[in-house]
Amino acid sequence: MYGRTARSRRRTALATALVAAVAGGLGAGTQAQAAPAPAPAKAKAAAAEKNVTAVMFEWNFDSIAQACTDTLGPAGYGYVQTSPPQERLTGPSWWTAYQPVSYKIASRLGDRAAFKGMVDTCHKAGVKVVADAVINHMTNAQGTGSGGTEFTKYDYPGVYAVQDMDDCRQDIKDYTKREESQNCELGGLADLDTGEDHVRKTIAGYLNDLLDLGVDGFRIDAAKHIPADDLKAIKAQLTDPDVPWKQETLPGPGEEVQPGEYLGTGLAQEFNYAYALKGAFDSGGLAGLKNIADGKLPSESAGVFVANHDTERQGNVLTYKQGAPYTLAHVFMLAFPYGTPDVHSGYAFTNKDDGPPADGKADCSGDAWVCQHAQKEITAMVGFRNAVGDAELTDWWDNGGSAVAFGRGAKGFVAVNGGDGELKQTFKTSLPAGEYCDVQAGKPVTVNDGGQLTATVAAKSALALHVDARSCA
Repeated sequence: MYGRTARSRRRTALATALVAAVAGGLGAGTQAQAAPAPAPAKAKAAAAEKNVTAVMFEWNFDSIAQACTDTLGPAGYGYVQTSPPQERLTGPSWWTAYQPVSYKIASRLGDRAAFKGMVDTCHKAGVKVVADAVINHMTNAQGTGSGGTEFTKYDYPGVYAVQDMDDCRQDIKDYTKREESQNCELGGLADLDTGEDHVRKTIAGYLNDLLDLGVDGFRIDAAKHIPADDLKAIKAQLTDPDVPWKQETLPGPGEEVQPGEYLGTGLAQEFNYAYALKGAFDSGGLAGLKNIADGKLPSESAGVFVANHDTERQGNVLTYKQGAPYTLAHVFMLAFPYGTPDVHSGYAFTNKDDGPPADGKADCSGDAWVCQHAQKEITAMVGFRNAVGDAELTDWWDNGGSAVAFGRGAKGFVAVNGGDGELKQTFKTSLPAGEYCDVQAGKPVTVNDGGQLTATVAAKSALALHVDARSCA
């Protein structure tokens, strides 16, 4: 989940207590089954080109189901990602979700029946489901889990015992060393020996149970702390060994473990993309975004985001607290042809350890939940991305600083004005002539016979046209 700097900060907090579009499966009984029955055929929930994922951080299952029906499906999201559904460490902080106690579905998010109901409801709305899977480690504590399981740091009845943990029982101190990064303890969390047959079978049993419940894909938490060959071996035991997943693989300076080695099993999350967005919008140097893909993972292998649950608490990415630049970064990400995008949707927080309000029962009627997934500027760009598909980047324009514009062939065109004043400009586009709706402002715009568009874009706002929105009616 974290890069080197972010991870070191999270260790302190913890110690105190889609190649293709992403898809995934969840669900578990009291104990994971090593050889479950083959998963039933899944509903055809979303077209392949709908590759935007709404990451509903700590939303409970009933609330996600409602969001799939009310917002995510109608907006054209291809996927929704749930927070880790397994039994977890109890406590108010968000990071308890990343300390598994067992693989049964029992937490403040809901039980197994609620989870299954959410998956089915989302499928009916045309949205596939991704589960955040925590398989690198267990807890750094002892007590009673959210599902009633009594445990100690190295003993999880019916699941793991001390012999299933790696032998290095001390915190990772030097992340540059592969052996230490992948075998010692992240923030004191009991590190699973994923090279052991029993551990691999148990993890595969959990993931297979989730697949059996209808999940379409996984996010693999702390993937860089698991050897790539171990992940391949676990994936080979799944009822669908080709199920897509994305992997948390934050790079660090001088580290031996790098994201590129994980591309054999799925997407790798490209954290440097989020850092580059922050740098551009903080400095007003949006012109450099034309080359944002340079030096990064191949587009088809990269999972991208503006912020996630971890980075938004570390100060190294744009966050909802910054307002317009954060929104404009989403507009750019969803318009630009690089990577498979996540839209993080969480809750307002004051302190970095704050957990969710109301035990995850979420809605967008007040200020407690930020609801980025439902923000009109963002939902408009989900539709834009679906409309332009894989159309090439064309007609780049910039003013050398805070404003950029570009096309997606004959399918779409976007202008982003990060400056403090209006942008008045005639743009060259590759769009067919005619009337369009600016889906950002909800106003009609005309492209002339020469493909030119003359527009005024307000300060810190955007314009976006695409061929599936020819009228604002």
